[in-house]
Formats: sequence, structure tokens, C-alpha cells
Amino acid sequence: MSVWRFIVVSVLALLGAATAMAAAPAGAGASPPAVVLLRLEGAVSPASADYVVRGLQDAQQRGAQAVVLELDTPGGLSDAMRDIVKAILGARVPVIGYVAPSGARAASAGTYILYACGIAAMAPATNIGAATPIALIGGNDAPPPRAPASGASSTEPAPASTEMRKATNDAVAYIRALAERRGRNVDWAEQAVRAAVSISADQALKQHVIDLIAPDVSTLLADVDGRSVETAAGTQVLHTRGATVEAIEPDARNRFLAVIANPSVALILLLLGFGGLVMEGAHPGGIVPGVVGAICLLLALYALQLLPVNFAGLGLMLLGVVLIVSEAFVPAYGVLGIGGVISFVIGSVVLLRTSAPAYGLALPVVAGIAIAGAGAMAGIVWLALRSRDHPVVSGREQMIGATAEVVADFEGRGLVHLHGERWQAQCAVPLKRGQTVRVTGLRGLVLDVQPAPPAPLKEQMP
Repeated sequence: MSVWRFIVVSVLALLGAATAMAAAPAGAGASPPAVVLLRLEGAVSPASADYVVRGLQDAQQRGAQAVVLELDTPGGLSDAMRDIVKAILGARVPVIGYVAPSGARAASAGTYILYACGIAAMAPATNIGAATPIALIGGNDAPPPRAPASGASSTEPAPASTEMRKATNDAVAYIRALAERRGRNVDWAEQAVRAAVSISADQALKQHVIDLIAPDVSTLLADVDGRSVETAAGTQVLHTRGATVEAIEPDARNRFLAVIANPSVALILLLLGFGGLVMEGAHPGGIVPGVVGAICLLLALYALQLLPVNFAGLGLMLLGVVLIVSEAFVPAYGVLGIGGVISFVIGSVVLLRTSAPAYGLALPVVAGIAIAGAGAMAGIVWLALRSRDHPVVSGREQMIGATAEVVADFEGRGLVHLHGERWQAQCAVPLKRGQTVRVTGLRGLVLDVQPAPPAPLKEQMP
């Protein structure tokens, strides 16, 4: 009995010790919570916005001490940038914006994102600024405003169009609100929008645009240790010295969206979509071209809604497709097809020709499409011209001049054997069974025939 009592007491003691250890707060020697690292590289797009938003949510679920958002971007789409900014401002975990590595930049949309972060840092030899909004749709390429002269008000320069003035004033109000919330240089933020100014990391630190300069992430975490950061959950004090860094990489969905949102890939998908549907229309029942074309076209349309599109370029591309398809039905000897290729190529260049960085169309891709299209059209025209010298091998015209064999003796109308079939034939002279005749005409389903001249005798060799 004493043995069982000893066992029960021992088990209860172990359970109590385990519960106490689990409930006890971490001691001074315990390792601090991990810091999550997110990398925003390239253009700010819906794919990158989705990655950052999901990364912030994941960091909050992990109970991370902070999030380091590493920036190296030339800018991007305004809607995607605002999604990222809203996620940063609504995060319950401190977000540290860090322009890195050396040589990186936080231009255009990246400036707004860095201003939204609780702590803004840059690596040496990096830059920030040039945050003027530009028109992406419709080909509005109004000249940018000039930088204000020394002592002049930064609000004097104004874009030419009313639309751009509205966009600029909205962007100024937005970045000023971010600067005021984070206690950073408001006047420089406005100049970055109105006059597209850009400064280096050292100048940004002197003008209180950023909070510090750090050569790497470990140094950054040591420098911000003990600082207070305002978050959606209240003010939090950072304890990041010696914290482990856990990087969150984009998942398969983000990588897929980033690939199809590439302007060159979107153009190729659009071309494959149109080509597949045209082939299915010209050869019904092929199924594969229609299915592939429909999938590629839907992916291309999805990609185009993520990209800055010039609708004049899209119209030229559609006109080119119509002309190329018309060439198959109208005997224009290649004129429509060549015009369609030219229209499609020009439309491809115009479609994604914007002032937005990282959204230009690669000219080698357009050149390759142009050469391939011109070569295919030249081949079709060459085959068409070559076929004019060949005898007709199908249809009504192929019957004229063909030779047939008389099935049975007849005078007037009878049967002849032609191309494996029996046809009714009429002739003004009597014909004998097995006699060879030549077709001279066709009236409905009755052939006009005449006796074929006898074949010349071959010379006999001695």
C-alpha cells in the first residue's frame, strides 16, 4: 500500500512541477521571441501586397517580437501600396522598415511604405524618394513638375492635367498623414511627391526622414533594442538584441501571380490565347487548341488587370488579331495578314509602355513575336502562290479533265467509274465497256464525257 501511495505522490509532484514550469514567465536568461523577416523586392504589385499582408498575419500568429520589412523596390501600383500600408498600420506587431542591401532603393511606392513603418532604417549607399504619382492608364505622359527653387514653396509646381493634380494632392495628403503619425519630416515627404526629389541614406538621416542607418539586420536589431513603437495594440518596447531571425518566403500562389503579372509573360499568354481560339475556329473539333487558348486568354486578362494598361495599345492588338483572322477568309494575298502583324506588334509596344518602373515590356520579346509572326505570314503567302501552279486535287474543278472508265456499253447516257465511284455520264457517241473517256463538263451529278485519245505507242527497241 505504501508503494502505491509513493507512486501516486510522485506522479502528482511531477505533474505539478511541469504545470508550474509551463505557467512560469520566461526568465532573464530566456531567449527573446523571434523576429520575422519579409523581403519586398521588385515592383509593388498585388502579388507582393498579398505576400506582405499574409506575412504580417503570420508573424502575429507566431507571437513575433517584431517584423523587419526589407525593401528594394522601384515603386509600383498605388492600390497595392495602400494595401501594404494599411496592413502595417493595422499590425499588432511592430514593423521595422529597412531599405537593404547596399545599393537598394525605396522609390515611389516604397517611400510611402517606409514612412508607414514604426521604425525606418536604411543600409549605407541606399536611397529613398521620387514618390510623384504618374498616370498608368490611357497613355497620359504629362511632364513631371520642376523642383522648387531655393526658398520657394514646394507647392508651386503643379502637373498640367486636372487628373494629375488630383492624384498628386491626394498623394501629398496621404504621405503627410503618415509622416505626422510617425513623427518624421513632413516637408521633405511633400517634396518627394510634388517635386520627385530623392536623397541618400545619410541625407535621409540628417533630415529626419529615417531613424537610423544599419549595415545589416543583426546590427539593426541591436540598435533598435529598447525603443518604443506604436502599434495597433498600443505602444510596445522592442527587445530584439540577439533575437533569432525567421524569414518568410513567398508561397507558390505568390510566385505564380508574380510570374503571370510579368508584362512579357502576359503578352505571350495573350498571343497564345488568341492563337488557340483562332485555330479552334478554323478547325472545329481540335479541342486542344481551344482549351489551351481559353486558359491562356483568361490568365492574360487576369494579368492585364494587375498591370498598367494603355487601352490604345490593347485596341491595336485586337485590330491586329482581326486582320490576321480575316486573312484566312479573304484572298488578300497577305496584305491583311502583314497589316495585322504590324498592328499587333505596335499594340504590344504601346500596351505596357508607361513611365512606371519595372512595368516596361521587354523589346526582345516583342521583336521575337514580330519575327515569328512575319515569318509565319510569309510562309503562308509563299505556299499560297506556289499552289497556283499545281493542279486542283479536290472539289468540282478537280473533275474536269479527269479520265474515267465505261462500266457498260451505252449510247447517250450510262455509267462510268471515276475515283473509286460510279457516276452517271452522257456522251454524243456510243461507248464500249472498258473504254477510257475524259470528263469535259459537269451538270449537276451528270458528267459530260468524250472518248479519250489513245495513248501513243512506245517505240520498240531492236
